[in-house]
Amino acid sequence: MKLLVGLGNPGATYARTRHNLGQDLLLEMIRHFQFPSGGKRFGGQFGDGRIDGERVFWLIPETYMNLSGEAVGALARFYRLTPEDIIVLHDDVDLACGKVRMKVGGGNGGHNGLKSIQQHLGSPDFTRIRLGVGRPPSGVDTAQFVLAGFSPGEHPLRDHMLTYLPPVLPLILNGDLAGAMNRYNLSQLPAPPGKKDSPWP
Repeated sequence: MKLLVGLGNPGATYARTRHNLGQDLLLEMIRHFQFPSGGKRFGGQFGDGRIDGERVFWLIPETYMNLSGEAVGALARFYRLTPEDIIVLHDDVDLACGKVRMKVGGGNGGHNGLKSIQQHLGSPDFTRIRLGVGRPPSGVDTAQFVLAGFSPGEHPLRDHMLTYLPPVLPLILNGDLAGAMNRYNLSQLPAPPGKKDSPWP
């Protein structure tokens, strides 16, 4: 069994913001693989489905980002999942918008959702799917930046991740992160936006 976790903040205020990219990608994966509708459990939206015969749980915590680990920890304990069974989808300001990296373990990079999950699991050894949202411009606070929406010029990059990452999920579930990255990197990433596309002064 595997668990997919899509990080974000609850409520319409945060919908389609950079910080909710992990949640948005998980919803696309659920649609892509036609998982049954889920319900409310473990402090979030929860459900399951099957990919290549393997049972896959999914979870969107409905706590705020810095408490995401409460929901993940509760589900992991109930189903006796180890950190190695858990795959977390999250935004990453250290990657350019549209860029993706995948790894097992490591630090939290200042991401409060990852920090909370690590605390509640007692281990950093879960898989991270890092979704690039770009760095804030000079003078713009990081928290303000990730809680804002994508600029018009960034929308094609965001949509590219949501389109081309769901098909590589079976490789991720099998632990073939290199194969998944190769598949994603073969897709034609749109050109990055110019300064005129930025909403920041």
